[in-house]
Amino acid sequence: MKIKYNYIKAIIVIGLVVFLFGFAEKRNEIRELSHLEVQFTQTENLYLTEEAVNKLLIQNELAVENVGKETLDLNRVEAILNNHAMIENAEVYITLNGTLKTRISQRRPIGRVLGKPAFYIDRLGEKMPLSPNYSARVPVLKGVSESDFNEVYPLIKYISSDEFLTENVTAISRLAGGIYQLEVRKMDFDLFFGKIERIENKFNNFKAFYKKAHKDEILSTYKMVDLQFGNQVVCTKK
Repeated sequence: MKIKYNYIKAIIVIGLVVFLFGFAEKRNEIRELSHLEVQFTQTENLYLTEEAVNKLLIQNELAVENVGKETLDLNRVEAILNNHAMIENAEVYITLNGTLKTRISQRRPIGRVLGKPAFYIDRLGEKMPLSPNYSARVPVLKGVSESDFNEVYPLIKYISSDEFLTENVTAISRLAGGIYQLEVRKMDFDLFFGKIERIENKFNNFKAFYKKAHKDEILSTYKMVDLQFGNQVVCTKK
């Protein structure tokens, strides 16, 4: 009799657990979303604001507050965010307390193309519009069109990956024949890079020249520095 009583007791406990779990799950499904929380992976250079993200969802009839969790299509939310011109990748999930969280990686520009309108080239080599919220400190590209993207991209990508070049190269001009000329911060000499080839070798030569000339305090005596010729840096004085 004692064994039968324990058996019935176990069935009741299991049934109670199943009921409570189902009840909690059902309440969780019908719980309304409380608010939107936006997290940007970068800590600076916000080309897109939290307010703009919320506005984007509202414009697409995806208001967050007072919406049931089971009615929100997370895939659609992610698709809308990932289609935004300033977003490289967006991940969306819902917390237990009903908060819709979005983790957003913004696109990162590495060059600004002058034109009407002007635009950026991002770190993946794609066209990116300017942002009304922040202006990136990147080299200005002159004489470059969209048809030149594949040609110029390796150059600006290399510059963006080098701390010295990022700090000092302010502009890149495309001349006739695919010859490139660079402008260096606080220097008034012309820096001829030539065709986009042997990029690392040319910049290593330039950095070695710059370091020596800066130490000797003679940088201001040059009007032209040419990196086109092999391992040589050819300079013309004023």
